[in-house]
Parts: sequence; C-alpha cells; structure tokens
Amino acid sequence: QVQLVESGGGLVPTGGSLRLSCAASGRIFSNYDMGWFRQAPGKEREFVAYINWIGIIRDYVDSVKDRFTISRDNANNTVYLQMNSLKPEDTAVYYCAADARSRSGIRRQSATYDYWGQGTQVTVSS
Repeated sequence: QVQLVESGGGLVPTGGSLRLSCAASGRIFSNYDMGWFRQAPGKEREFVAYINWIGIIRDYVDSVKDRFTISRDNANNTVYLQMNSLKPEDTAVYYCAADARSRSGIRRQSATYDYWGQGTQVTVSS
C-alpha cells in the first residue's frame, strides 16, 4: 500500500502559476505509474496528466498541454505538477493517484489507479 499527500494548491490570478506536489510513503514509489486528476464542482473527475514509473512517458489532456508539466523524483518519492498560464476553468480539487500495475494503456481512466490522495484545492480568479 502507498499513501499519497498532495500540497501546493491555493488561490492565484488568471495567468499565474502553481506547483503541486504529491508525496508518497509506504511501498516503493518507483514501482508506480502516477497520474493527476481534477474535479470541479458539479463535474466528474477528469484526467489531467500521467507519468510512467521511470518518467519517460508523459501524457496530458489537451486542455493543459503546453501549460502543465508533470515530473517525478523517485529518490524523494514525489511527483509534481507544474501549472503555468492558469485559467479560471482550471479551478478544481486536484488529486494525485498511483497505479500499481502499469496499465498505461488505460492511464486516462480513474478506475486504473489503486491509490489516491486527499486532494488539494486550486482556485484561479478571473
């Protein structure tokens, strides 16, 4: 089992930046592919970004490409989401998630992930 704790959320103006962190503890972090999802009020949870266990494969939802960057530091058991040029529509609770079985073919589905953090709120003011 792995425990995930997100941090770094907050309130920023349109065009601002934030870096989210997700610290993992428990099992060997480098065994897990990692994803970021978000959920806005009244909406379903949405895939945002993915990185495989070694950091070679990355994937993004179209709406954040060229603005968000996912990365990981396996030595420090942390995955990051650098968010630039933020827009009001990026406002949501952001969750990190871990996939223990490397199911990269279905990496955009929330059901693929075995462990979830508690989420961190990101609010972008217009």
